[in-house]
Amino acid sequence: MGRRSALRDAAVKIGSVAGKLDGTAHKAVRKTSQAIRVAKRELDAVTKQVEALKKQLSKSSKRLQATLK
Repeated sequence: MGRRSALRDAAVKIGSVAGKLDGTAHKAVRKTSQAIRVAKRELDAVTKQVEALKKQLSKSSKRLQATLK
């Protein structure tokens, strides 16, 4: 009987460690996905700024060319 309880105790320990690892992995995945979402939003904002600057540069170059003529 003593051997069965020792095996059961070992199985419980293994199960609890596996559960902790699973929880840790789940938290890491969640943090990673949140970081990806934030990075995507920042990339979208930078893309909009670049497009606005491109448009502004185009207008400025047209004005400069018209002035130089």
